[in-house]
Amino acid sequence: MEIPVVRNVLEANEKMAAHVRRQLAGRGILTLNLISSPGAGKTSLLERTLKDLAREFKMAVIEGDLQTDNDARRVASTGAQAVQINTDGGCHLDSNMVLTALDSLDLDGLDILFIENVGNLVCPVEFDCGEDAKVALLSVAEGDDKPEKYPLLFNLARALVLNKTDLLPYVDFDMARARAFASRLNRDIDIFELSCRNGQGLEAWYDWLRHMHAAKRAA
Repeated sequence: MEIPVVRNVLEANEKMAAHVRRQLAGRGILTLNLISSPGAGKTSLLERTLKDLAREFKMAVIEGDLQTDNDARRVASTGAQAVQINTDGGCHLDSNMVLTALDSLDLDGLDILFIENVGNLVCPVEFDCGEDAKVALLSVAEGDDKPEKYPLLFNLARALVLNKTDLLPYVDFDMARARAFASRLNRDIDIFELSCRNGQGLEAWYDWLRHMHAAKRAA
C-alpha cells in the first residue's frame, strides 16, 4: 500500500506558501529566501545591505537558526526589524513558520523581507516559504564545485552570491569554474562576486535589489 507522506507534507507546505505569498504580494513586499551552507556569510551580507540601503528601503529579516538568536541580534543592531525562528534541530524553515513570524513584524510600508534560512544546501531548497526568489550564497572558502554537487538550489535560485572574495588569494577556489557550473544549471541566474568585508562588488548586488523591488511594485 502506497503511503505518500512526503508528498502530503510538501503539498501542505505549498498551500501555506501560496497564502504567505498572497499576503506579501498584496502589500508589494519583495521577499527573498537566502540559502547557503553554514558560514557562507548570509548574516554579514544582510548587515551590510540593511545598513547601506536603510535610507532607500524599509527592510525586515526572518532569522532561522537551530538554537541561538545570535544572528537576529546582529541584524537588529542595524535598526531593521528582526524576528527569530528557532527550529530546535530542524534543518529548514517552512511556510507555516514564516506565516507565524509575520505576526511579529510590522508589515506596513515594508519594502523588502529577507528570510535567512537555516544553514543547509539540501532541505531548505525543498520547502517554499512564500518567497519571490531564492538567493544562493557560496563563499570562496567552500568548494567551487558546490553547484555541481548540490544542483537543485542553483537550478532554482534567481541569484548566486559568490561571497568573501577578499579571501581568494588564500584559498583554492576557481571563480570561473563555480560560475560555469551554476550557469550550466541555470542560464538565467544572476551572479555577483563580492566581499562584505571590503565592500567590493556590493553595489551590483544593491542594484539587483533595486531592480527586483521595482519589478515587484510594478507587478
